[in-house]
Amino acid sequence: MEQSRRITRRSASNLALAFCLLPRSTRDDMAALYAFCRQVDDVVDRGEEAVDQRRLRLERWREDIGRIYSGCVPVHAVCRELQPVIEWYRLPQRLFEELLLGVGMDLERSGYETWVELDLYCYRVASVVGLLSLPIFGCRHPDSEKYAEWLGRALQLTNILRDVATDAARGRIYLPLEEMRACGVTSDMIRSGRWTTAYAELARRVARRARRYYRRAREVLPSTDRRALVAAELMGAVYWRLLQKLERRQFDVFGGSPVRISRLHKAFLVMRAWYRSATCQPSSDYGWD
Repeated sequence: MEQSRRITRRSASNLALAFCLLPRSTRDDMAALYAFCRQVDDVVDRGEEAVDQRRLRLERWREDIGRIYSGCVPVHAVCRELQPVIEWYRLPQRLFEELLLGVGMDLERSGYETWVELDLYCYRVASVVGLLSLPIFGCRHPDSEKYAEWLGRALQLTNILRDVATDAARGRIYLPLEEMRACGVTSDMIRSGRWTTAYAELARRVARRARRYYRRAREVLPSTDRRALVAAELMGAVYWRLLQKLERRQFDVFGGSPVRISRLHKAFLVMRAWYRSATCQPSSDYGWD
């Protein structure tokens, strides 16, 4: 697991942070899954490479996943470390196919016309990661799948709101075009990096949908899997605070310091998540009004 551990250590992501609440063996298994997700995501973000070259790289990762399920030895070191995790937990190949399709969407389009199209993207790149994580966490209740789907969508919409400026610089705008038109916001306005009241209204609409997804995740979380989902619950708490911070700034991500949760605040949320799990508190630390 050395390669996967190294990739996870180098990452400053909130998902990697959540692993600190997991037992060592579970942490290593999640690191293998995370490293795969990180590697394929990095493929499409290689802006210096031609799109066709990135498609080819992504196809090689897809072929490597196929090798695992056909009982062959994968080419990539990360996939070799992921192979026993897939086999032990019987992770479905279709979910890896969905994840790769989602990552590949960034190579095929620079925006999304409708909420339905964006929802599919969010499901593939975020909810699917949650669904793959459930067996590793030790979840048993079928409602945990609904929880992973709703929470994944909520986290991804929060990411989108935080990263609007950096995504636009890469030529991507994830906010639904139908919603942009309704608010009088154009792609050029976003690319110019200029905050407007029209943009703030657009972002508020996206945030309302994200809030609804957080609430649905909190409502369907089964009590029998609550302790197993402690890392996911920490993710929910961190991103919920991030969404609140964006709201307080009126979603102005075009200037000034980036919108982040401080290390001290994250440390507090880690301890809070651990305490809530250890004491079996019945409510989640997000999704409230």
